[in-house]
Amino acid sequence: MAYAKAKEIAVEAIPIIDLAPLFDGDDGERAVGRQLLDSVQRIGFFYVENHQVPQSLIDAVLETGAQFFHAPRDQKETVRVTDYHRGFLPIGEATMSGAQNPDYKESFIWGWNVAAGDADIEHSNRILAPNRWPAFLPELKTTLDDYIQTVNGLGIRLLRAFAAGLDLPHDHFVQHFDKPLTRAAIVYYPPQPAEMGENQFGVSPHTDYGCITILHQDTVGGLQVKHRNGDWLTAHPVPGTFVVNVGDLLHRWSNDRFMSNPHRVVNASGRERFSIPVFVDPDWDTVIDPIPEPGGTVRHQPIGCAEYIHGIYQKSFAYRDDNAG
Repeated sequence: MAYAKAKEIAVEAIPIIDLAPLFDGDDGERAVGRQLLDSVQRIGFFYVENHQVPQSLIDAVLETGAQFFHAPRDQKETVRVTDYHRGFLPIGEATMSGAQNPDYKESFIWGWNVAAGDADIEHSNRILAPNRWPAFLPELKTTLDDYIQTVNGLGIRLLRAFAAGLDLPHDHFVQHFDKPLTRAAIVYYPPQPAEMGENQFGVSPHTDYGCITILHQDTVGGLQVKHRNGDWLTAHPVPGTFVVNVGDLLHRWSNDRFMSNPHRVVNASGRERFSIPVFVDPDWDTVIDPIPEPGGTVRHQPIGCAEYIHGIYQKSFAYRDDNAG
């Protein structure tokens, strides 16, 4: 495709941060935190290695996810997203803010496991929600529950390191993770025909909504990230790593010390592509209260975690009409 060109860069141009010290206590959190601070201020994205998420678990998610997306459409429709942001989202149902066309992708969305009658579902504007699992693929539930719990734990460790990088108490961002809004998706990108035109993306340029995103991408490629200087860069698949980026809520919470960075996907490979983003966020009622600068300057008003995400969802997803939530 001739459009959406990104600057081809060496893999090492986006930092790869070794997380091994992160599992050695406070000193390791401070050391990693300094690297995170440098990376997000310069580029906004980074890779992490030695993250302790088993490759066998990642492979199981990809395998069962492929089984789901390759199933007949009528089977996938049995768990279509309806009242809650959980289940199957077909092509045409997700449109990023400012995009001319819906994203060219299918998604299976799940989150932290909560019971259908939990009062916090409505309190959170349905961001916290019961999952929808397909009866035709029972192993999906076990695999994805294991994955989100494992990666959420990694996210908590990263958020502790982010706090350490700012010389804050290490638990500053993770004091409320009893029933987190952490959600995840397996995303399927069909091969994108060139004739769809230059306004069609797998995912249009956008920033993520929450605190941090921990992304596994397969070997196909197609992720592009925007450098602080305005260049679009290729984010090459790197075996054994996750891509991590800051979202809007951590941007606000850090009072702009951490920046959420635009990114997009163009699947020009001629092959199908899979990715697994996990959006790590605290409990629904957590107040995102920006950390003042020296001298007291605050650049954002406090806002509730679920309140902010709800506002974005209302604009982005076709199933959430004006009367929803």
